[in-house]
Amino acid sequence: MSGGPLIVQSDKTLLLEVDHPDALACRMAIAPFAELERSPEHVHTYRLTPLGLWNARAAGHDAEGVVDALLRYSRYPVPHALLVDVAETMDRYGRLQLVAHPTHGLVLRALDRLVLIEVAKSKKLAGMLGAKLDDDTVIVHPSERGRLKQALLKLGWPAEDLAGYVDGEAHPIELATEGTDGRPGWELRSYQREAVQSFWAGGSGVVVLPCGAGKTLVGAAAMAEAKATTLILVTNTVAGRQWKRELIARTSLTEEEIGEYSGERKEIRPVTIATYQVLTARRGGAFTHLDLFGARDWGLVIYDEVHLLPAPIFRFTADLQARRRLGLTATLVREDGREGDVFSLIGPKRYDAPWKDIEAQGWIAPADCTEVRVTLTEAERMAYAVAEPEERYRVAATARTKLPVVKALVERHSADQVLVIGGYIDQLHELGETLDAPIVQGSTTNKERERLFDAFRAGEISTLVISKVGNFSIDLPEAAVAIQVSGTFGSRQEEAQRLGRVLRPKADRRQAHFYTVVSRDTIDTEYAAHRQRFLAEQGYAYTIVDADDVLGPSLPSVD
Repeated sequence: MSGGPLIVQSDKTLLLEVDHPDALACRMAIAPFAELERSPEHVHTYRLTPLGLWNARAAGHDAEGVVDALLRYSRYPVPHALLVDVAETMDRYGRLQLVAHPTHGLVLRALDRLVLIEVAKSKKLAGMLGAKLDDDTVIVHPSERGRLKQALLKLGWPAEDLAGYVDGEAHPIELATEGTDGRPGWELRSYQREAVQSFWAGGSGVVVLPCGAGKTLVGAAAMAEAKATTLILVTNTVAGRQWKRELIARTSLTEEEIGEYSGERKEIRPVTIATYQVLTARRGGAFTHLDLFGARDWGLVIYDEVHLLPAPIFRFTADLQARRRLGLTATLVREDGREGDVFSLIGPKRYDAPWKDIEAQGWIAPADCTEVRVTLTEAERMAYAVAEPEERYRVAATARTKLPVVKALVERHSADQVLVIGGYIDQLHELGETLDAPIVQGSTTNKERERLFDAFRAGEISTLVISKVGNFSIDLPEAAVAIQVSGTFGSRQEEAQRLGRVLRPKADRRQAHFYTVVSRDTIDTEYAAHRQRFLAEQGYAYTIVDADDVLGPSLPSVD
């Protein structure tokens, strides 16, 4: 026994004692390879999964380092079988390699001949493999490069893709660090440089950075490395225009070199920014804008908010494996369970910076997270009790009892820029009326959204009510308070994105505040606990208070 904060169990669960003095160091050590499952007050539960271990392996962590972390922090002897399993699981990554061949273009090469024999017999690989060149090498049809990697991952033998990439059409792109139009000079932060270097060394993959940590600059720096035509895929038009503004300000690119491919415009230029929505739009059952992927000889494809990648984009991406691909995200968590497809088709995790590390360096604001629990009225409890199961979350999440709590929180932070975020339109309109605040929702035109966002940035509007459109890719640096009233059930990625709206460092370095208002004794509380898991993994602790503490006079004022 070592007295460490971690209990490692033979079923691959790790129990972390949160109050232990070494808990933070332990969390940082296991974060690259272990996934947080539950995070109650005193003991957090992590799990070791093959995908987590393979991502760690692809990011440069070896089995020896993983085993060392488990042994160093474990309170009790670590089960020997688990250590063996960790080493053997990580060793499965890369025993099959996709490599370029001078004659046959693409081949699958085995470092373990018996593994190749095993997978070649699988029906999942039917039609993907060609003739054997020798006992260790099989021809791969180039068009099957992505689908083969997907299939091999599902078989438990993730292939290391060493086949290289086409350079694409050359296009000059440089970072403009001297500053322009009165903006001061700047330089990449150390973690941004490391992220670009890790991505470029691997050729494709995902960079995971907290919201507000400058993922767009990582994308710009990758473009400056590639010096090639670039296709950037974003969540919506507003996000695309933010990318365009940032690229014009931070690189040598001019407005004429950057095209917008959205529902409003169809411009194809050396750097083209397209929305996921327009690419996945169908007409007559067919994807009518697929030609964009082949419209130019792209040297780099960037997927912004890769955790939100729609399923059809995965299918398109399977055919883009010869292009360098960069995924940018704050969290690799996907509620649809398709993290494996991100690993196979975009690439493995190349760089991951813990949120608290970036906060400690002063690049994102420290945040205080509070869950406010309200008690439903008798009428609301009755409506919840008789609701159909699929309607219960909506009934609980949109309870009008939340309105006075939200109003009190907004008044408490009257000196701050406040975002009120929800998922139900009727509720947002009620909030807008109660708070006398404008609303940004899906039906709000892009022009009106940008007008309201600009007014918010300028301080002309202090409170903004926003729907799910505020979950991602909106740059509102002075937002210091976010109040969440409803969301997408138990989505961990949404919770992370919403906290991210207030993490931009403030000019006066003040703390950010994130509130989530939930209905007690309902499924709303259960979903809230699930939503908080990712942020708990990043070191954010939620304080739970009662609505009476907010509405009553006893709540201390905030500096």
